[in-house]
Amino acid sequence: MKAAFITQTGPPEVIQYGDLPDPKPGPNQCLIKVAAVDVNPVDTYIRAGLVPAKLTFPFIVGCDLAGTVLEVGSAVKAFRPGQRVWATNQSFGGRQGTFSELAVVDEQWLYPTPDGVTDQAIAALSLVAVTAHLGLVRDAKLKAGEILFVHGGSGGVGSCVVQLAKILGARVITTAGNEAKALVCRELGADLVINYRTENVEEQVKAFAPQGVHVWWETLREPDFERTVPLLAMRGRMVIMAGREARPVFPVGPFYVKGCSLHGFAMFNATAEELRAAAADINQWAAHGTLKPRIDRVLPLSQTAAAHRLQEESTIHKSGALTGKIVLTP
Repeated sequence: MKAAFITQTGPPEVIQYGDLPDPKPGPNQCLIKVAAVDVNPVDTYIRAGLVPAKLTFPFIVGCDLAGTVLEVGSAVKAFRPGQRVWATNQSFGGRQGTFSELAVVDEQWLYPTPDGVTDQAIAALSLVAVTAHLGLVRDAKLKAGEILFVHGGSGGVGSCVVQLAKILGARVITTAGNEAKALVCRELGADLVINYRTENVEEQVKAFAPQGVHVWWETLREPDFERTVPLLAMRGRMVIMAGREARPVFPVGPFYVKGCSLHGFAMFNATAEELRAAAADINQWAAHGTLKPRIDRVLPLSQTAAAHRLQEESTIHKSGALTGKIVLTP
């Protein structure tokens, strides 16, 4: 089979595209014919060696896939050959990645793809939608009528946070760097979109939420807690996705006297049961059309190295070049 893989960690140039042996499913695994995969920032961190990971070389990159079951192991109960499925949370815990024509995935990490939802769409949603669900439902316990703030509502995670918050009945404030991205945020359902280049974010948030923000989803790699904590409501919750090396000043006093809570999480630490619960909601919302992916571009799998470079330029170097996910097809 063709696959995008590495034999050592490093820059995007270490990614090779070539032939690897076809995988064989174990008793609890399914063999998947991959139809679509997508790039996530964490994929670039694993490839670069910036995330502690148990890698067996050659290591296939990528966390997510969508495709069709070709073969099932002897102990598999929930899936059958010919069934469309999707998966996320691969490439962690010793599991191989997904950027290949064929992949084997443990049954516990697989979910059925809803009728009417394309492989490209569910692949683009997978990790980012699960991330948003875990943060909003499991951790922050967002309630109808509350106010949520998220930076960058047109991005991969941001766009899912906006949509899920609206599905859950919240009012949403988000930011964008230009009018085109602001329009995307409004189309996704945001109630207030602030241009962070031309408008004062703090003033706009205070005007919209004079009693404070109930859930603050922080996507910046270097959070400014001195600025954001005063904008929280009583018993406000913060969800953070900061860079691993971030060491910001944290105003403990103003934070605790409001009874606030801070939730930091990495999606790959979630249990199979937690992911399955998130996937069930995601499938339902995607099937009904209330949760839609943001796809920036679709590339062939052979261009995985170029896709990683694009993702790094957007995430780490803040180029703003991407307004959604990069999807690749074998």
